[in-house]
Amino acid sequence: MYEEEALGKAYDGRLMRRLLRYLRPYRRAVLVAFVALLAHSALQLVQPLLTKIAIDDYIATGDLDGVATIGLVFLLVLVLSFGFEYLETWTMQMTGQRIMCDLRLEIFRHLQRLGLRFYDRNPVGRLMTRVTSDVDVLNELFAAGVVAVFGDLATLVGIMVVLVVMDWRLALVAFAVLPVIALITRWFRRHARDSYRQVRVLIARINAYLQENLVGTSTVQLFVRESSNSRRFDDINREHRDANVAAIFYYAVFYPAVELMSAVAGGLIVWVGGGWVLQDFLTLGALVAFLQYSQRFFRPISDLSEKFNILQASMASSERIFGLLDTPVAVEQAPAIVVRDPQGHIVFDNVSFAYRGDDLVLRNVSFEVRPGERVGVVGATGAGKSTLFNLLLRFYPVTQGRIVIDGVDIERWDEGALRRLFGLVLQDVHLFTGTIASNVRLGRDDITDEQVRRATAAVHADRFIERMPLGYDTVVAERGATLSVGQKQLLSFARALTFDPRVLLLDEATSSVDTETEILIQDGLRVLMTGRTTIAIAHRLSTIQDTDTILVLHKGEIREQGTHAELLAARGIYHRLYLLQYREQNGRGRMKDEGWVGARHP
Repeated sequence: MYEEEALGKAYDGRLMRRLLRYLRPYRRAVLVAFVALLAHSALQLVQPLLTKIAIDDYIATGDLDGVATIGLVFLLVLVLSFGFEYLETWTMQMTGQRIMCDLRLEIFRHLQRLGLRFYDRNPVGRLMTRVTSDVDVLNELFAAGVVAVFGDLATLVGIMVVLVVMDWRLALVAFAVLPVIALITRWFRRHARDSYRQVRVLIARINAYLQENLVGTSTVQLFVRESSNSRRFDDINREHRDANVAAIFYYAVFYPAVELMSAVAGGLIVWVGGGWVLQDFLTLGALVAFLQYSQRFFRPISDLSEKFNILQASMASSERIFGLLDTPVAVEQAPAIVVRDPQGHIVFDNVSFAYRGDDLVLRNVSFEVRPGERVGVVGATGAGKSTLFNLLLRFYPVTQGRIVIDGVDIERWDEGALRRLFGLVLQDVHLFTGTIASNVRLGRDDITDEQVRRATAAVHADRFIERMPLGYDTVVAERGATLSVGQKQLLSFARALTFDPRVLLLDEATSSVDTETEILIQDGLRVLMTGRTTIAIAHRLSTIQDTDTILVLHKGEIREQGTHAELLAARGIYHRLYLLQYREQNGRGRMKDEGWVGARHP
């Protein structure tokens, strides 16, 4: 079930109090807007009174000078009303934009700090809806709801008081249509609420489906899924259109109905008040003023119904936004420890882990990596190799056991210091929009161009970079679409090594490059791994043959451990993997010719 379906209360005091906190930094601007709004509402009440005075005191007596004076006063009131309305609108719109900017930044910062387990459960499209559509809804609340509702209420109350003071009997005639207005408003709110919920559900589905398909465009085209996916998107899109059309229907009925009731009230005032004027129970100026007030009276009622929808939408959006912001970044831990001069001594102590429930991916894994030691990790797909890195970088908390670096449990490490300890190169490289140089330094201004060049030269990435027209200033398209897989992988090596990490983590880092490029990378890595702790997950066993220790993972457990020669001699899992890979590379006939099959070890 989509979160958007749970619309919640039309008004929630707890959520509103939390929302109003975002107004605090701008309370002076809000105060200015509030005063301007009240002044504008007061001036709206003055205009019919001026009309009454003009008709009864000057037009009826033929006093042209008095009419001219009232006209000038009326013009001044209109100018002041325009000024106050402009001031209120501009101030609140600016405040709404600033709050929206603050809120989006807060959400973005929080999203960056959330663990990978959160993203495993939440589609990116839905999170995009939080940062875009839901924040836009709150902007409407701050810009046109919070303060404006007080203006509408002040106008309503003011008009009612003035009408009762002028003539309470004719005021009752004007108020006679209010019960009908109340029924229409109740009908509108109930149905508009349901249609709004449906619209929110479907816009979230559109965002999620669109994001998923744009990211997977290559797969869609490869399997010729364009027509099928277009039909599915057309279904969702048409549902969203129909939901909006349904919402439009309720608006199309409500506002004309209010206008109709306003006209009925005006007709009653003319019918009853006109008779009283003929009988000298009421002045003509008072009748005209009553008609003007009645027109102004029903306008805030329509506005308040619209404010109700804004309030309802804001409560739903704020509940989802605050639910996201309240998602804990991590379990509360003891005060973090900053390890001085870390050496990169890593110990996995009886570690078990499950992504979901009791389905363990790792079982009682224990091993040690000493400073400067190079360790290779091999195993079949799903054996838990990449999970080791996820736990080591604290992307996920361990289920059982502990991981210790330099004698300190990683749960006690300062998170930033822990991750700065590592340089990570993944099989699936992510590049950001920008230049090649900016992708290598990743926003670190303290990394010089010379450091970038040395790192790229070390992994031989400088060869293809210098062939590009703009060299290191060449623009990288989104997700590195303009670069080959091998080129992106070389850049990821340079990126990791530019930061001069104490520990290198290589997750099948050469699986996407050709043999010639792999040889170049291996040559660079031999220099760069000197003096650093290195853990390398490898699919090609040739890339980890010269490591100090090789760990063989099988179904989440370490089944074998030793050097390349020791593991071949043991004739276990590693030996079988080695024979399979050699057979793939050279052919079984060549193995027989060279005496490999059946030998104790090469």
